[in-house]
Amino acid sequence: MAYDFQVTVDSARPHDLADWWAEMLGWQVEGSNEEFIREMVAKGYAPEEATTTHNGVLVWKDGAAIVHPETKQRFLFQLVPEGKTVKNRLHLDIRMGADKIEAELERLTARGATFLHRGKQGPAEWITIADPEGNELCLS
Repeated sequence: MAYDFQVTVDSARPHDLADWWAEMLGWQVEGSNEEFIREMVAKGYAPEEATTTHNGVLVWKDGAAIVHPETKQRFLFQLVPEGKTVKNRLHLDIRMGADKIEAELERLTARGATFLHRGKQGPAEWITIADPEGNELCLS
């Protein structure tokens, strides 16, 4: 049996982090339904404080999602009060090819990623970085 799933990432600034990951992966930030949000607030189902504006668009404060442009696979970035304090128990390995890795490292660090280290095991080589909130990922 196969299951559908999304990856959920805890975040201090979910909309900013969703923007970063969408650009990094070449995915799309999931659009906001401003009319629906206004309706939920007007009907009392959600308080005004549950919303914010991001890039000039009304959004839910607690989360933002990105989707793959074809498969619609989804990452959700959810607001949490605490910051990351220890190593990830789960991380992504982004396979881009050895010929692209240095350029991607340069691009991503210019956009707020932090270089952590280079690794090698047998013929496999990778670079571990952290996104702007400290979540680790590997480029290979």
